[in-house]
Amino acid sequence: MNDGQVLVDGSVGRARASPKVQEVYIGSGTHALAGRPRHSAAQPQPLLVLDGVNTFYGKSHILRDVTFEVREKEILALLGRNGAGKSTLLKSIVGIAPAATGSILLGSEQLTGLSSAEITRRGISYVPQGRGLFAGMTVAENMELGRLRRRNQAGTYWDEDKIFAFFPRIKERWRSAADYLSGGEQQMVAVARALVGDTRVLLLDEPFEGLAPAVIEELFEAFDKLRQEISILIVDHHLDLALALSDRTVALERGQIIHVGPSQALSEDLDLRRKVLWL
Repeated sequence: MNDGQVLVDGSVGRARASPKVQEVYIGSGTHALAGRPRHSAAQPQPLLVLDGVNTFYGKSHILRDVTFEVREKEILALLGRNGAGKSTLLKSIVGIAPAATGSILLGSEQLTGLSSAEITRRGISYVPQGRGLFAGMTVAENMELGRLRRRNQAGTYWDEDKIFAFFPRIKERWRSAADYLSGGEQQMVAVARALVGDTRVLLLDEPFEGLAPAVIEELFEAFDKLRQEISILIVDHHLDLALALSDRTVALERGQIIHVGPSQALSEDLDLRRKVLWL
C-alpha cells in the first residue's frame, strides 16, 4: 500500500517485480543517487566561522578547540563515529549547548553568549535528530510557530509558496495533524519549519535516519536544490549520500577535528576514507 491505496495485491514475486512498488519503496537506489553529478553553488567567502570552540557537559570536555568555516551557499558534511561530538557541535552553534570558550561568527556578528532564540532570529535554523514537531498541531500551525519573530531581512525569506515549491507534499498535508504524517513527511515539515522566517544557515542532524529509500531520495533532491539558496551543515550516517551531497567534509574524532577537505576526495578514494573515518 501507499498513501492509502493498494499498489499490488498478489504474490511476493509480483510485488518485487512491480515498477510501482520499486518506485515508492526503493527509488533509484543509494548508489545511483550518489553517482549523479552535482553542481556546487559554494562561494569563496566564509559565512559561519568557528574558532577554538570548547564545549563541556558538566566536567566532560566534549568539543576541543574546534575551528572551521562554512562558506556562502556551501553544503558541508560533518562526519565521525558515534560519540565524536557531531550533534554537540550543532547544538553549540545554535546555543543549546553553549560554548565555554572560543568564537562563533555569523558574518561579522558574534553568536557566542547569545541565547538560542537570538541566534535563530539571526538566521541559524536547526533541525534536530527526531524532528521535534508539535504533536496535536497541524502542519500549518507548526509552520506558523516556526515563523514567529524571525523576519530580520538578513537571509532568504521562506513564505508558503516558496516552501511548497521545494516540498510539494507539505501543501497536500497542510491541514493534517503533524503527528499523523509518515516519517518522511514529518521530516519534510521539520526542515520546512526550520526554514520559515529568514534563514542563512541550515543545520541538519541525521535528516535521513529511519526513512524509506524513496523518501530519502526525495529529501536528497530537495537539499540539493537548497544549495542555491542557503548554506547547509549536515550530519548523517548515510556516508555515500552525505559525501555526494556536500562540497567539503569536516571529520570529528573525540571532539577534535581530524580532517577538513573536499568531499569528492573521500567519496572516490577509499584508502583516504578508511584513514580519516575508519570506515
